[in-house]
Amino acid sequence: MHLSAITIDGEAFPGTDNYPFNLAILRNTKTVAFRSPVTYFIGENGSGKSTLLTAIARAAGIHIWDSPHAPLVANRHADTLHRYVSVDWRDGTTPGAFFASDMFRHFSLLLDEWAKTDPGLLEYFGGSSLMAMSHGQSTMAFFESRFRIRGLYLLDEPECALSPRRLIEFLGIIHRAAATGEAQFIIATHSPILLALPGAIILSFDSPAIREIAYEDTDHVRAYRSFLADPQGYLRERGAIIE
Repeated sequence: MHLSAITIDGEAFPGTDNYPFNLAILRNTKTVAFRSPVTYFIGENGSGKSTLLTAIARAAGIHIWDSPHAPLVANRHADTLHRYVSVDWRDGTTPGAFFASDMFRHFSLLLDEWAKTDPGLLEYFGGSSLMAMSHGQSTMAFFESRFRIRGLYLLDEPECALSPRRLIEFLGIIHRAAATGEAQFIIATHSPILLALPGAIILSFDSPAIREIAYEDTDHVRAYRSFLADPQGYLRERGAIIE
């Protein structure tokens, strides 16, 4: 364990008209404590979990590989939440890494460029260019190598490129890394497979304030169970298909 808690100074937010400062959950949550080596952030799209994860990374001094492409319409407030987030370390400032699937391709391209002058870099990822692998294979190669190093790891929807079988392998990687006491994970996810990790804490963003929730009570688990029990019936009930 490296990070013990964060504090969100909602009273200092620059108004409430722009995202993410218009999210009530961020104004209503003063502190978030981390009591497990693995903590999950869950919630609907737009609930603020990925935004807070990014803010934690910036507040903790962890580099984020930004995309080289600017958005068509920029929100000047989008990347400023970290200014109102403070981190409380257990054992002093700890290095780490931030992973987001939408940024990973940019990192992989940069790695290829660096490897032109230092081919040994590729040995760190199994000896092959990440660009020469499938998205899922390159993602797993990154996880398997990076998580051997002591650090704080913030992962935004790492399940995106992984099959169910690969997700179980990935869960095992997290479990083994966390068990060493050297790695701590904060993960934003929609995957019931990842949420099943024993001993992990699940924090829900689908409430007035961030709160801990049991695995069985998550909408993710309930939705998947209902769907698998009766796929056609579930889709009809939700209006996804009309007969």
